[in-house]
Amino acid sequence: MPGDASTGTFLQGLERGLAVIRAFSADTPSLTLSEVARDVGITPATARRILLTLEQLGYVRSDGRRFSLTPRVLALGWAYLSSLDLGDIAGPFMEELSAKTRESCSIATLDLPDIVYVARVPTSRIMTVALGVGARLPAYVTSMGRVLLAGLAEDELSAYLSSFEAEALTEYTVTSVDDLRDVIAKADVDGYALVDQELELGLRSIAVPIRDSRGRAVAALNVSAHASRSTPDSLREDVLEPLRECADQIGTALRRRGRI
Repeated sequence: MPGDASTGTFLQGLERGLAVIRAFSADTPSLTLSEVARDVGITPATARRILLTLEQLGYVRSDGRRFSLTPRVLALGWAYLSSLDLGDIAGPFMEELSAKTRESCSIATLDLPDIVYVARVPTSRIMTVALGVGARLPAYVTSMGRVLLAGLAEDELSAYLSSFEAEALTEYTVTSVDDLRDVIAKADVDGYALVDQELELGLRSIAVPIRDSRGRAVAALNVSAHASRSTPDSLREDVLEPLRECADQIGTALRRRGRI
């Protein structure tokens, strides 16, 4: 049974801190100290202590007057998503997708600056690095990462890009901030991202978002293939539609179970 103040197990400071984080939303992405105090129902002095603590921990930033969340809060969402047994729920759909496309497929979530693999159905080893649940890759150079970056609020994306440091993993890797912003914007408009040998020579992948009940991209699903048996056009023409159908099926299954 949840603790309360009478038993001494209820941490009011933690409850207030979480309430402050929840005060920010798509409608109110930035708030003043007094607005936070009013919305949460706490004193300005308490709101100030909580906001400054969250800022020191990297979950909040301030321009001197207004506060907003940073992409680091997504790490809290990753902790939740990683506990969902997502592989058990998504597995049958992914197996069907892999059989249909004859290629490997994966699901990842965003934990900036990386994506984290939470489910995977491999058909063959097509990368030099071994990928499994918990594996991390840089978000900027992966199709799933770009789909998830496209789902960030503008201030969150700008914060990520402001500290962006790219390594040219291949001769095709996008390393310019402006170019990366352009490909992320394209992924947002198109509803998918395709990466052609930017992460590793010989590897192509295409990804789409898995959305929650509010339409937010909480995870991404991809199909990856060796360049010897795929082209960018063949991925768009033969893989994109079944990939989208699979993402919709997984999203529906997760929502029905109250997972997202």
